[in-house]
Amino acid sequence: MMLCRRRSSSIICGVTTILALCVFVFSTTAILFPVAMAVDRTKFRTCQQSSFCRRHRHGKSKRLYDYKLVSESVQLLDVKNAVANAASAAVVASDKRGLISKFLGGYSSGEKVQLEDPFVRGPPPIFTAKLVNVAPLTSTKLTAQTYGEGCDFSKMNFDEELQLSVHLHEDGVARIRIKEVMEEDSSVRSTPRWTSDELVLNEKEMVAVEEVQAISTNPTVEGIFGESNNDKMSLGEMKSTISSLVKRANIDSASNNDDNFIVLKYGGDEEHWKLMIQIQPFAVYMFRGNEEDGPPIIAAGTNGLTHFEVRRSKECSTTTTSTVKHIEQNGVAAETNEDADRHGGKEVVGYWEDGLAIYADGSREERKEVAEEEEDVDKGEGREKRRLEEEEFDTKDMWEEKFGEHLDSKPYGPMSVGMELTFPSSKHLFGLPEHASSTQLKTTTGIDGHHYYKEPYRLYNLDVFEYELDETMALYGHIPLVVSQSTKTGTAGAFWFNPTETFVDIEEAPRSGDMDSRTHFMSESGIVDLFLLPGRDPAALYGQYARLTGRVQLPPIFSLGYHQCRWNYRDEADVYFVHSKFEELDYPYDVLWLDIEHTDGKRYFTWDDKTFPNPIEMQNKLGSTGRRMVTIIDPHIKRDNQYYIHKEATSRGLYVKDKSGNKDYDGWCWPGSSSYLDFTVEKVRSWWAEQFNYDRYKGSTPTLFTWNDMNEPSVFNGPEVSMQKDLLNLENVEHREWHNLYGMLFQRSTAEGLTQRNEGANVRPFVLSRSFFAGSQRYGAIWTGDNEAKWSHLQIASPMLLGLNVAALSFVGADVGGFFGNCDAELMTRWMQAAAYQPFFRGHAHHDSKRREPWMFGDETMVRLRHAAMTRYALLPFWYTVFWQAGVTGMPVMR
Repeated sequence: MMLCRRRSSSIICGVTTILALCVFVFSTTAILFPVAMAVDRTKFRTCQQSSFCRRHRHGKSKRLYDYKLVSESVQLLDVKNAVANAASAAVVASDKRGLISKFLGGYSSGEKVQLEDPFVRGPPPIFTAKLVNVAPLTSTKLTAQTYGEGCDFSKMNFDEELQLSVHLHEDGVARIRIKEVMEEDSSVRSTPRWTSDELVLNEKEMVAVEEVQAISTNPTVEGIFGESNNDKMSLGEMKSTISSLVKRANIDSASNNDDNFIVLKYGGDEEHWKLMIQIQPFAVYMFRGNEEDGPPIIAAGTNGLTHFEVRRSKECSTTTTSTVKHIEQNGVAAETNEDADRHGGKEVVGYWEDGLAIYADGSREERKEVAEEEEDVDKGEGREKRRLEEEEFDTKDMWEEKFGEHLDSKPYGPMSVGMELTFPSSKHLFGLPEHASSTQLKTTTGIDGHHYYKEPYRLYNLDVFEYELDETMALYGHIPLVVSQSTKTGTAGAFWFNPTETFVDIEEAPRSGDMDSRTHFMSESGIVDLFLLPGRDPAALYGQYARLTGRVQLPPIFSLGYHQCRWNYRDEADVYFVHSKFEELDYPYDVLWLDIEHTDGKRYFTWDDKTFPNPIEMQNKLGSTGRRMVTIIDPHIKRDNQYYIHKEATSRGLYVKDKSGNKDYDGWCWPGSSSYLDFTVEKVRSWWAEQFNYDRYKGSTPTLFTWNDMNEPSVFNGPEVSMQKDLLNLENVEHREWHNLYGMLFQRSTAEGLTQRNEGANVRPFVLSRSFFAGSQRYGAIWTGDNEAKWSHLQIASPMLLGLNVAALSFVGADVGGFFGNCDAELMTRWMQAAAYQPFFRGHAHHDSKRREPWMFGDETMVRLRHAAMTRYALLPFWYTVFWQAGVTGMPVMR
């Protein structure tokens, strides 16, 4: 840690252990920031404005879900045979469907047994069983009663059956995977839900455990296990083992009959683990096997908040008449006149990044202050409790949902999944980046309504213009990883593998003189795919997480130096001046950056031939002094038939489609009318990578690297400044299913292109991205987006970067000096001094900001700034070593 104290003209940092940061003492505690109401909140949803979150938060839907594990359905699979069968099935799948369809579906019903779930990757399941919802009133029955006017309910099947699979890894990780049971005669559940294992998981390092012992005194389950248990225990020994674990888990007397549990003991002699599965109500508890007392390290589903909205037939859940009636009654009728003509008859010629229109007469749409409607305000747990007592369940917006002027058609209806996780005896939870808040997660719900935030943490990648601080609002990227640190249970974590929109509540719950921490994950779609990381200590946990999602790649050493950027350096003369000034002042820097204005009309992979007529010569001149350049390349492609990238992408059919699947999606971004490539498909990623070849990207050289911005994806005229959720990829999978993956896949494709352009050479890529997901650590650097030139934004930088490192994103930084606004000499000095100890070190500024190269603040300040930069360069060998260690061990660089 580096402890810092301020003086009027200098900063003194006493180094005890340099771990790549200058930590502010408030980084993991509650922070009081001045509120700058800059963001237009009407552009972004709250939980109350998202129907799936509103339905399930505070246990509002709890009585619709009561899951029981069907004892007769239990199967304990032989580990070695399961691995062999899985490998064989993977070969068959690859032969029959090819690389792309292998993870995008498309198989015949005759292959159902072998390829029932073509998306799952990694070690095969060791334990499987069926779960049934035994609640008297289920979600499917409720929606049929609400929407199904004229339906014959006696002929309808309201059974809600799920398939549970448990996958156990040799390093202790337990994967709990819950999906719908496939039904051959059901048009809505005859194919599995799309999941993204192949796009995210680090399959080559996920290794199945070799030995598993199943323990159960339940007669039905024990009878099924039979001879599959190699290490047979006596009935007394099994009862003793189960009773001990039940007591440690503090399970209430109504559920603690020994026959109500199944224990899976796995691992080796040096370390092993126990996973206890509760039959009814279904729940899971994880214990470290070497510990004889103390609570479980993680418990899942213990408070009745598990839910899985199975797909249902729309035809008999709603009719045109009842839908219209219901929508009108709930205030979501057709567009009002205000929505229909919000522009007052003016001609719209474009949109700005804040989503407001630009008119032909040169004026801009004014931001409207919209008061929160009563139904959009979350009144807290008390109100939700009253609703439950009155048996009022939220059935609004299940089949279509309106936000602002945008309508989500939701053709598959409600598909939300969720589960509560408990970390016993833990008061400290971290993770769930990215949010402009403290590193330690703060409560969003609690007893009697006492909590720090009123909104849950939202995980939905968005371009939030001028974001606010001390907030749980969604930002540019997200990783659904929670890490617990406790003196009693050590380090443990949970990875909620779901890239759809997700809200997470945090709660502290008193228990027998102790305190538990709880998280409640609520996702719009996907499946329940939960990885429990037993850790023990941080090193063990991050090793486990690296084997799941991949390792930090060792960056090229130049990228660990100082980067100088601005929107925009005007022309080649401006570039040469800035470079020569750094040389003249003996100010160390490694990379000079060019923003969007360097292109020909914001057509990426091109140069403006008036301002940058000799790009190769320019790169070579800077390269002769050891410097590199970076140019920006965004995912929106200008819809211009004379632009070779657009022309080829169109002819090859590589763009995301509209909701009909027939037309290329057309959205608005910096170039104007734009389309967006579908990076979920391998052929598109490969094509994109080819564009970085030197014969394709004219004017590029080996010293030119890449900056990926706006990849949430940002769409100025879209809902929440992004894509509509009902758009389709090339395999007809809705955008809502893969939204949070888009930025990572774009960065991945770019990194692959920078690698492939130097075929046969050992040249590592450098790519900076604004958006990310789990696994982004494999592809390059991340920065915290469009911050402001304010002390409060300097203050929040360290907590935000630490939060990213908690989720194993190590190569991260914040724009030095702040992107928006102007900073004075004192703020610039402090920011440069702090950022010198943060992994990614770049100065950047908006085009409306004053020039702020180091010499712009006077000689005295320049000397201080240079000293901070030189301190960074003195530690470059150390930085390089720490990054190498991060790649080997998984441990984050910034701690």
